[in-house]
Amino acid sequence: MLMQLPAVGAATAAPLAPVKAATAASPRRYPPIRLSASPSTESSPSTSAVSGQRLPPSARHSREHLGGRNNVPARPSKGRVFFLDVNPICFRGSQRSLGAFARWLSLFFAHVSLRDPVVAVLDGVGGNEYRRRLLPSYKAHRTRGVGKGADSRVVDVLRECNVPVVQIDGHEADDVVATLTEQVLQKGFRVVIGSPDKDFKQLISEDVQLVMPIPEIGRWSFYTLRHYVAQYKCNPTADLSLRCFMGDEADGVPGIQHLVPGFGRKTAVKLLKKHGTLENLLNTAAIKTVGKDYAQDALVKHADYLRKNYEVLSLKSYALSSQYRAVQEPAFLSRRCSLDRCKCSA
Repeated sequence: MLMQLPAVGAATAAPLAPVKAATAASPRRYPPIRLSASPSTESSPSTSAVSGQRLPPSARHSREHLGGRNNVPARPSKGRVFFLDVNPICFRGSQRSLGAFARWLSLFFAHVSLRDPVVAVLDGVGGNEYRRRLLPSYKAHRTRGVGKGADSRVVDVLRECNVPVVQIDGHEADDVVATLTEQVLQKGFRVVIGSPDKDFKQLISEDVQLVMPIPEIGRWSFYTLRHYVAQYKCNPTADLSLRCFMGDEADGVPGIQHLVPGFGRKTAVKLLKKHGTLENLLNTAAIKTVGKDYAQDALVKHADYLRKNYEVLSLKSYALSSQYRAVQEPAFLSRRCSLDRCKCSA
């Protein structure tokens, strides 16, 4: 069953006005949602952050969408839904910090999502286990356990901010966000994923953007398809395949360089530009020469190794349980974070 989305529409009036808190009845508190899921059949950011007196990104985007170019009215833009990956913003460096979480959440509501709905996503219990079965080194250096940084106080803060929380046992937040993103796109919305996790770069498209917390400047910064192409010189459709070659040190996924030292990013990008995906490249290499001898030998000899990396690094899409309830209340669209109610300390 597809996730039922809140009623959302693009802002059509006073796009730069601050969001006011609901003045009617007290906003409904949404508890964390624990669900089951079954398999479906079927990653240097640009610093476009707010500084000085510049307008918040979402406000600037709203003005551009409303005004168009050369004062020609623009076509109505699609509504946006934000998914907030909670765990990464619960840390300051390698240490858990409620203060860091409160600060990033406050900046998120002040400068990023002024009007659009926000859904917070947390890791479920045992979310890493199936990837660890495939690759024992996967996140082996990280602390195991429920939440891994998103404790009950974090959930309480999100509830006080009137933000629904989704947490699915047996699945990582990344996979849940990928699933919900697919469903939101099918319903005609755009998606913005709030997270520093480079795994989400494989989802970037014209309708999917990232917004990343950048500690060096203390701001959230939008990261789009244009930024990705400028940084990596290839399309995001090749991102996952490229990472299978390069590995992911932060997640404990080794690349191919320790097996074939001469096989670097330049070689991988060149081959993927020509063949598109890892699977196409490996299938072609199995029947004919696709590159220099060292690259050809690596693709044939280590094909299973690369396919395993692909399985570990790819975000999965699942059919969510029908227990997920719709978030329809108008109060959902008028939520604002109030840190004096959050009771978080640095």
